[in-house]
Amino acid sequence: MGVLFCCRISSGKTKVHRNPDESDNEDEDVQAERTRVKEALSCQTCEEKPVVVVSSLRKEYSTRHDGFILNTKKKKVATRNISLCVRKGEVLGLLGPNGAGKTTTMYMLAGETEPTAGQVLMGDYCTEFRQVDSTLEYIGYCPQVNPLWPKITLQEHLEIYASIKGLGQNEVAGIIKRVVNALELKEHLKKKAKNLSAGIKRKLCFALSMLGNPQIVLLDEPSTGMDPKAKQRMWRAIRAAFKNRQRGAILTTHYMEEAEAVCDRVAIMVSGQLRCIGSIQHLKGKYGRGYSLEVKLREEMTGLREVALLHKEILRIFPHAVRQESFATLMVYKIPMEDVKSLSESFSQLEKAKDSFHFEEYSFSQSTLEQVFMEFAKEQENDEEEIGSLSTTFQWQRLQQDEPVSTPHSDSIVHQL
Repeated sequence: MGVLFCCRISSGKTKVHRNPDESDNEDEDVQAERTRVKEALSCQTCEEKPVVVVSSLRKEYSTRHDGFILNTKKKKVATRNISLCVRKGEVLGLLGPNGAGKTTTMYMLAGETEPTAGQVLMGDYCTEFRQVDSTLEYIGYCPQVNPLWPKITLQEHLEIYASIKGLGQNEVAGIIKRVVNALELKEHLKKKAKNLSAGIKRKLCFALSMLGNPQIVLLDEPSTGMDPKAKQRMWRAIRAAFKNRQRGAILTTHYMEEAEAVCDRVAIMVSGQLRCIGSIQHLKGKYGRGYSLEVKLREEMTGLREVALLHKEILRIFPHAVRQESFATLMVYKIPMEDVKSLSESFSQLEKAKDSFHFEEYSFSQSTLEQVFMEFAKEQENDEEEIGSLSTTFQWQRLQQDEPVSTPHSDSIVHQL
């Protein structure tokens, strides 16, 4: 059960390993976060200590590829020199494409995986070393894979975890009732876990992680499989649980709307590295590639001449606008930052164009978090393509070395390949 492992990371005597990665060419916000981490580690009397401090975290895995062509040993680096902290009352979102290292990071934070290098401190880490049993109340963990017993009912799961968390028998019933009502689980109480839908299982895992009001909660893609209504309910529960409280959370997600609804700050990982960190508005402003303009046309003005005239007018307002998509009644443009000197002036010009060209409506907006995310995700795609190319080259060289004798027939096959 994943939740039982969250206490392995202790406070005072955490083993520290040196991280070989350098911090050159880092984003300035990532560098500033690294500085905050160092200050938190060195300050023993700070009143506003972060509830989570992650310092220079690195994880390597030994890998072996066995096959007819390739047989070699090498190290796979899942995370590189990750440093971040979570303040009291904060939900920090950890975003990144598949394979970026998010879940590996969560495993290390939860104590399920030992870091190759670096340090993780949680809770009241400036006190003397606490016994493992005493830290259960501090951490809740909702892992990506549901840690449920298939033949145990939903209610029995809540009762068992409440007991593990050290909740008194006289308060368990009331706590479970509040959790069940908040997440609409009443009709599923008597169902065995194996008979629950994917969305209800995730609700249960989230509920288990929140039992006992832990000071730190780790949520690894908590809303996967939920319907939109259930997601909204969970998001409200998360905001209520952490806002203006003496507790914090780290949440991984692939849903940008979830990050915007729940997270105070967001960190984006690419190929095991932290590439940016900050509030969502800060990241949009810093990494957004401009604005998006969508113009919805009336049916009677979708002719070639009308569309061409409107396109010319848009280029007059935004000289460097690039047309992205075009449908029967929709024109979509990407507007660079330099074309928008004043938002009020831009909207004024668009309103005049609407009156002159009689289009139905328009939308003019800043780059979304998803667009920022996609720009960073492209970096990982390029890294993976480069690694794949190197691997193919290495295999080809080994293939040539392993050929003992070349025959005319075999040479012709190789050249065809």
